[in-house]
Amino acid sequence: MTKKHTIKVEGIEIVTFTKNNSDYISLTDIARHKNSSFPADVVKNWMRTRSTIDFLGLWEKLHNPAFKLVEFDQFKNEAGANSFVLSPQKWIEKTQAIGLISKSGRYGGGTFAHKDIAFEFASWVSAEFKLYLLIEFQRLKQDENSRLKLEWNLQRTLSKINYKIHTDAIKEKLIPHELTKDQINMKYANEADLLNVALFGITAKIWRDQNPKLNGNIRDYASIEQLVVLSNLESINALLIREGLSQKDRILKLNNTAIIQMKSLLTNDGIKKLKSPK
Repeated sequence: MTKKHTIKVEGIEIVTFTKNNSDYISLTDIARHKNSSFPADVVKNWMRTRSTIDFLGLWEKLHNPAFKLVEFDQFKNEAGANSFVLSPQKWIEKTQAIGLISKSGRYGGGTFAHKDIAFEFASWVSAEFKLYLLIEFQRLKQDENSRLKLEWNLQRTLSKINYKIHTDAIKEKLIPHELTKDQINMKYANEADLLNVALFGITAKIWRDQNPKLNGNIRDYASIEQLVVLSNLESINALLIREGLSQKDRILKLNNTAIIQMKSLLTNDGIKKLKSPK
């Protein structure tokens, strides 16, 4: 995942982005401090020097196992000569360097470098400008860290609240109780109420009488887990009806099934992740 930001240094907007936990800064934008019309030429001039090639090569040796040393030595030997010209694209292509990134496009394009290299380039452009760049970049990272810390604390707090709500619900409401003898022996007007009693312990009418101020019905206020089990109970009840079981026998089986499935769902990690804040 790539996170892109823009900081302003001495009136110049400089694009930065984070990729694979590494920070990159636009050399093209930094170069505008020296030549606003042709910043790419500034980058190329910097890359012509022997000291720059030495620095880039050392950085790659430390961070890039795939860095091509033979090609690097060739550039090193040629660096400093009047005829020597090296573009970021050629450096990346020939040596498989990862410290520089070249992007095409009118907007958002240009040469980007790992922050270690970008600060070295900024020193070459202007020591004063580098100092201002460091200050603004550090401010950006501090803001990011503060935001991440706030998000982490908020997520942790919400997770604790959700866990408490979740465990209380298990104890108080979600896991169905075993039916009483009267509930088992009662004849229900429709199969929907049979399922309601097996899962919720009450009929739709009783729920409405107990909750006169709420709109909708008992199923509108069911939890995710309860809705999953209810769907399963509908299929199971259909099979039991085809087998010719009586309402009394079916409600016992459905109630036992509801208890078992609710216990399973309420301890399921997949359901917990689904309900947890991200």
